Amino acid sequence: MLEYISTDKAPAAIGPYSQAIKAGGFLFASGQIPINPADGEIDTNTITDQADVVCRNIGEILKEAGTDYEHVVKTTCYLAEMADFSAFNAVYEKYFTGKPARSCVAVKQLPRNVLCEVEVIAYLG
Repeated sequence: MLEYISTDKAPAAIGPYSQAIKAGGFLFASGQIPINPADGEIDTNTITDQADVVCRNIGEILKEAGTDYEHVVKTTCYLAEMADFSAFNAVYEKYFTGKPARSCVAVKQLPRNVLCEVEVIAYLG
């Protein structure tokens, strides 16, 4: 059985998808970009600040699903510039202290021209 997760404390989906779905003991969360959930705007312009907003938004989705960062087993991270890798990691490691498996790639462009996007899979069992 699928359970759709949604919270107004994280950005609403900006397309035909869900914030997250619980399925088979796992939570699959859509990629989060640094949108301020209060007004739908991108209020930051550095990789450090944007990564922090992304991680906080992920935290709200995890909380709504009844879990936390420690139960994240896999992340996929997208960067607009691989030169931001170290600065991104400095923020990321403050949140994902359980060191989940991870992929991190640079992409040509991200939605709304942001600098980073992160999606997560968490174990709920």
